[in-house]
Amino acid sequence: MERKSRFSQWLRRPRSGAGGDTGTGAAFEAAREELLLAAAAAGFPLAPAAHPSGYGCSCERIGCPTPGRHPVSFAWQTLATTDAEQVTKWLRAQPEANFITATGIAHDVLDVPAEAGRKALERLEAAGVEVGPVATVTPDRMLFFTATRGTPDDEDEWWPCELDCHPETMDEHPGLRWHCRGSYVLLPPARLPSDGGVEWLYGPERPLPDPLSLLEALTDACARYAGDRPDHHESAAWPMSR
Repeated sequence: MERKSRFSQWLRRPRSGAGGDTGTGAAFEAAREELLLAAAAAGFPLAPAAHPSGYGCSCERIGCPTPGRHPVSFAWQTLATTDAEQVTKWLRAQPEANFITATGIAHDVLDVPAEAGRKALERLEAAGVEVGPVATVTPDRMLFFTATRGTPDDEDEWWPCELDCHPETMDEHPGLRWHCRGSYVLLPPARLPSDGGVEWLYGPERPLPDPLSLLEALTDACARYAGDRPDHHESAAWPMSR
């Protein structure tokens, strides 16, 4: 109940700028830390990610193609954890870091263009479909968190993320991206360059729905979105599987 109350307070807070509230100071950092720890307590595996630095990325890669949007370590799948003590250590050691949550362990994420996501959300809620946690990625994406289909009893039935949103084949998947085993998304609250950000629309205190309960509405909305923009090409993909 306390976690639900905290998420509700965060979602009602005043916002400023395109990326929402990217404030600083002890109160903001305490609230951010509490939200990240609450997400871990809800079962979302976390690992540290890069953050915006000046006009680029906090990593040492020259010309980083996904500034502030990738894990700090190539071993992020091994590092990802829900352990509060470890997450707190990372927060203390890297106070500016964003965090990713590894998908295909406790949850999957259906990642769609923001406009299509809004249309699908209206349809789902009008139909009384239970929608789980939802995050917005300023300026152009929306993330629907669902129960995972990435850990079936039969290991031969793995559905690796490469089938849907591997970076090298992203041009083949300009609409819906299904993040499952082998992928990740940034966990709100996170900062992106140019005042962008990742914010909770509905927090992770919500139960995770079966992805198939959302899929028809999301794919229909993405098809309409693509049909309205036949010449549309998205910018470089993220997240990047590593």
